[in-house]
Amino acid sequence: MNKTALHFCALSVSAFFLISMASAGPDDFSTGPVFDDYGPTSEIDADFALADDVTLKHSFDVNKQADAGTLNRSLVSAARFINMHARAGVDVDNINVAVVVHGGAVKDVSNAAHYESAVGGENANAGLIAALTEKGVRVIVCGQSATYYEVDNDDLLPNVEMALSAMTAHAVLQQQGYTVNPF
Repeated sequence: MNKTALHFCALSVSAFFLISMASAGPDDFSTGPVFDDYGPTSEIDADFALADDVTLKHSFDVNKQADAGTLNRSLVSAARFINMHARAGVDVDNINVAVVVHGGAVKDVSNAAHYESAVGGENANAGLIAALTEKGVRVIVCGQSATYYEVDNDDLLPNVEMALSAMTAHAVLQQQGYTVNPF
């Protein structure tokens, strides 16, 4: 293939990807129907069918702290999971979610006073945690991590539970039929 033909092929491939990118992207995501301010998802024409009576019991493992003043993406994933499945037709009463928080992420579920002193600024996750727990999501903190990061029960946002450890919380949740998010 000569240089001109090779150049034309490269331009054609580039144009194809640019056109494809222009037709899909972040604008195809929206929030709701459960959380209007969190958890953007996209409607999908899925081939992987969900039974009409499917029940989902799923736990998220959150261990990385968000940058100061920003939402923790792993916490947002819990809202995304619920919005995504509700939008796909799963009865909200059949979606059970728990979030197990450990490591530095325990600061992301701490109240304003503790967050300000430990991280600085305002905790962007406070509204998200309130919205999640209001809809029945269990947010469970690892007591071992909390002790390490000097987070007491009184330092936690409302409705956040303290467990002996993240390992304990996951073990109990699995016995209750929860699967663990693999990523």
